Amino acid sequence: MNLKELAEHLNLSQTTVSRALNGYPEVKEATRLRVEAAARANNYTPNGRAKSLATGRTMTVGHVIPLSKKHEMVNPVFGDFVTGAAESFLASGYDLMLSLVEDGKEEEHYRTIKARGNVDGIIVHGPRMHDSRIELLNELELPFVVHGRATDVTTPYSWIDMNNFRAFCRATEFLITLGHKRIALINGLEFMDFAHRRKLGYLTALESAGIKPNHDYIAGGEMTEEHGYSNAMKMLDLPEPPTAFLTSSLVVALGVRRALQDRNLVMGRDVSIITHDDDLGYLRNGGDVPIFTATRSSVREAGRLGADMLLDMIANPSDTPKQHLLEADMILGGSTGPAPI
Repeated sequence: MNLKELAEHLNLSQTTVSRALNGYPEVKEATRLRVEAAARANNYTPNGRAKSLATGRTMTVGHVIPLSKKHEMVNPVFGDFVTGAAESFLASGYDLMLSLVEDGKEEEHYRTIKARGNVDGIIVHGPRMHDSRIELLNELELPFVVHGRATDVTTPYSWIDMNNFRAFCRATEFLITLGHKRIALINGLEFMDFAHRRKLGYLTALESAGIKPNHDYIAGGEMTEEHGYSNAMKMLDLPEPPTAFLTSSLVVALGVRRALQDRNLVMGRDVSIITHDDDLGYLRNGGDVPIFTATRSSVREAGRLGADMLLDMIANPSDTPKQHLLEADMILGGSTGPAPI
């Protein structure tokens, strides 16, 4: 059934049916409900091109992915976030447009997107401490939501983020209550905002407990298994090695666990580990009993919420920017125990 046939079936004009299906406020509520019921009963799906013409929108949301040599954006966290966002976008009739651009040419690409008018909004990924994309997108008046925050940006903008500072402060405090004083942090790239906040939470907890930070216990880098393994091996070779590790991802924690095995150390007895778990769809932290004690926050849920925020901005462009801060849960696994005597 097409729009014309549905309109004839309802004895309404095509314009009224189209406006009812697209949520125009001038359509009476009773008419809108009647049209929606008939559309469901007759398996009517609006034509994307027609809907675009009716609303003046492209019905497309953009994700711009830089091919960076410093930070790999196409990773498990990105995949789960986009999957969650897609669930909300597709339910609202929106398509996703993924663009890969060379490192350093991202801003030029945003200008091209705006000039072409081929998306209604943008999700911004991987914010840095000072992120020039935010100022540019505000200047272009292109609706956007940032997954994360940029500490050094003072201009108001919309974002959704996990409370990285609080999560890593709590994790460090928990290790301290277990008697650990030599606590290592194997972090992400520290020019990325999330990593900066995690390090700050870690340092704040140490200093509050009167523990002087040891910079030999801190490492930043791309969050890979090898990053966790190689840095843990170096730290375990120190004259006074850490008795506990705090890691920025489950993948990094797996690398630390491998290092402990190579040193014939037992995780949770000889050395403790707390990690951050993004609750990824295919990379699980064990079954009913978690492998690692972790701060946990679903990045897929963050994707859904971020998409809903962007759709609301597209529908209400005059609204002020919105922010949504998610708190991480603390879950206990088999990777932590009292500090060895």
